[in-house]
Amino acid sequence: MSEKMTTKQLCLNGLFIAIVCLCTMIIRIPVPATNGYIHIGDSVIIIISVFFGKKYGAAAGGIGSALADLFSGYPHWMLFTFVIKGIMGFVIGSLAGRSKSGVLSFKNVFAPVIGIIWMIIGYVLGGTVLEGSFLVALSSVPSNIIQGIGGFVIYIVIGCALEKSNFFKIMN
Repeated sequence: MSEKMTTKQLCLNGLFIAIVCLCTMIIRIPVPATNGYIHIGDSVIIIISVFFGKKYGAAAGGIGSALADLFSGYPHWMLFTFVIKGIMGFVIGSLAGRSKSGVLSFKNVFAPVIGIIWMIIGYVLGGTVLEGSFLVALSSVPSNIIQGIGGFVIYIVIGCALEKSNFFKIMN
């Protein structure tokens, strides 16, 4: 038996998807070697996944990031991004301790690291399919590591600020 989504849950999902899409598109640092870019969308996926759970994280990560690919001129990456970022959000949300544990708890630090490692591996696999070469796909690893670390640092800073402001208690 499936759960029906409440109006609040539907609105939050839509808002989170839009925020991930916008944060992925607005601040972009081009990476000429891969024809891609580094962005802050991953930090938003991490925050949503840790504090709101795997369902919101998977939806926002997968759909929001795929839409950003579509709107940014990377439609050939959409399906890969949908799967990679959706799994990333799901994994982080599954492993994290939610807001009860605190941003700096072991679970809430470990979960994003695992999600970022998956993202790096996922883009190598996706790049191998799109480029037809594993070696060419490996060239994306350094920029994806930088993107992952940047997203993690931003998650820590914003997450601590939101936690200190009691934002998550208000949201729940």
